[in-house]
Amino acid sequence: MAGVDPDELLARMREVCLALPEATEKVSHGSPSWFVRRMFASWVPYHHGDEHLAIWVAAPEGAQQDMVDAEPARFFVPPYVGHRGWLGLRLDVEPGGPDWDEVRGVVTDAYRCVAPKRLVAQLDPTA
Repeated sequence: MAGVDPDELLARMREVCLALPEATEKVSHGSPSWFVRRMFASWVPYHHGDEHLAIWVAAPEGAQQDMVDAEPARFFVPPYVGHRGWLGLRLDVEPGGPDWDEVRGVVTDAYRCVAPKRLVAQLDPTA
């Protein structure tokens, strides 16, 4: 999409993901991906000729279908990991880029799916 800089999107994704407790970045399957013991999010630009910049994230049970049904232009079932409930989010369909509060929420939910309980507890220390 015109006006959306892939390098800027990736830099913002790094900020969002690496702000989470003990999150790390590694290259997995040729793309930057974020881990907390296991992978919780991956940068997947133009996958096999897809026209979109996207992320794939772990998702809470039932969230994938709800989000894809609600907004199929932005959310999708990603190949390879979709059968495990992962969710795809296109980052370049909104003029000017994605809603970063929403991206942060989706990524944080993904983190909660795979992080140890002691790290999840750090997200809301009052709980």
